Amino acid sequence: MAVTTHVTKIAEPEWPLPNRTATGGASVDPNIIFNEGHVVAIVTYSVLMVISAIGNITVLSTILRRRRKTRSRINTMLMHLAIADLIVTFLMMPLEIVWNYHVQWIFGDTWCRITAFFRIFGLFLSGFILICISVDRYLAVLKPLSLSQVDRRGKLMLASAWIASTLCSAPQIYVFHVEKHPHVANFTQCVTFHSFPSRGYEIAYNYFGMIMMYCLPLVAIIYCYAAILVEIYQRSHSIDNIRRSGLGFLGRAKSRTLKMTIIIVVVFIICWTPYYIICVWFWTDSQSARNLDQRIQKTLFMFASTNSCANPIVYGLFNIKTRSGGVQVGDGRTLRTKKSLASVASYSSGQYHFTNMSLSIQTVE
Repeated sequence: MAVTTHVTKIAEPEWPLPNRTATGGASVDPNIIFNEGHVVAIVTYSVLMVISAIGNITVLSTILRRRRKTRSRINTMLMHLAIADLIVTFLMMPLEIVWNYHVQWIFGDTWCRITAFFRIFGLFLSGFILICISVDRYLAVLKPLSLSQVDRRGKLMLASAWIASTLCSAPQIYVFHVEKHPHVANFTQCVTFHSFPSRGYEIAYNYFGMIMMYCLPLVAIIYCYAAILVEIYQRSHSIDNIRRSGLGFLGRAKSRTLKMTIIIVVVFIICWTPYYIICVWFWTDSQSARNLDQRIQKTLFMFASTNSCANPIVYGLFNIKTRSGGVQVGDGRTLRTKKSLASVASYSSGQYHFTNMSLSIQTVE
């Protein structure tokens, strides 16, 4: 399963045999002793934890302050995204620091199973909420509905994200368990060894995790934001010869949406692709992958956590900012007028009105 493929703890189908030296003695496998790779992991996870905590707590506190004045669907989704990333920050990252410090698992079988669930739950939830945000923006622009329908749809998507994350993470409780190393005395590890009928089942389980955590969010993000961008271009071209003077805000929307799409896609790819490269390598040829420098191994595996640091920066940059040009409507939502329409692709409910041969866009959050 994604993020379960730790170099010494998970990736291998069985314990590695001791290496024989030239004199006939046995040398300890470098994966089960404290080495430079563990130092890199401890330092990097510590830095990532601080960055992610500051970023996500800032986003969360900003949204909570704003919710007292007005409720916004996108801010609610960003709040859930921040919570998901904080689960990764305060449950997964500290565990990785302690685990790398001790090298072996010291907390017993029960905690092995519980932490295995939560280590991956936050990552699944973060990815699924990114899908919710992308789909919500797509439907808001291309398939606008009434406010009550939109709010109900948003709540349903968020509930589905939490449920799906729980279901996808639940097998970890069964798959992970504590085993003693057969060749090294008093060395125990939280592993997936002997949990599958065959190696093929384990590979299928791992690829399922990759599809759900990496491929599915990536496809959703690319498709939804590309469709939004195409829609904005088509609408601007359809009235290009009618009234050019009133389209300055739409041009800014196009530029902003293009930048946002590129940044979101590139950041997601950068954060997750290195991790899955090393995962697939271990799944297909663990013996050769283990020969890779320990520092490089640890660095590639840690990329799975970087998305929790990037999310508050990327989504905060485009969504959590003071926006002007709005007036309050009866239900407490903010009605946006032309002054703030450069963000149409991110915030618009998709209510386009053609009047007097010119384009007027109003957005209700």
